[in-house]
Amino acid sequence: QVQLVESGGGLVQTGGSLRLSCTASGRTSSMFAMGWFRQAPGKEREFVSATNWSGGSQDYADSVKGRFTISRDNAKNTVYLQMNSLKPEDTAVYYCAGRVGMSRYTSRYEYTYWGQGTQVTVSS
Repeated sequence: QVQLVESGGGLVQTGGSLRLSCTASGRTSSMFAMGWFRQAPGKEREFVSATNWSGGSQDYADSVKGRFTISRDNAKNTVYLQMNSLKPEDTAVYYCAGRVGMSRYTSRYEYTYWGQGTQVTVSS
């Protein structure tokens, strides 16, 4: 079993930045893809960003391209989401997700493990 724990959420003004972290523990594999999703009140959980097992390949939702950057430190079993130029529409609970696999995955249905979520609130 794998546990994912997110941190780094909070309240920030429009145009500000936050960095989310997600650390995996338990029976992790070297071939462990990770991603970030978010869910705003009354909306479906949506894809934000994903990285493959090595960190050499990334994908982003159109709404965050150029503003968010995903990275990972495999020595620490941690994936990061650097969020810049934040907008009120970025307000949501952000979830870290993981699965064994070599690729990067953009569908929430492709992930096996989920963190508990961290709230990000962007004030206007």
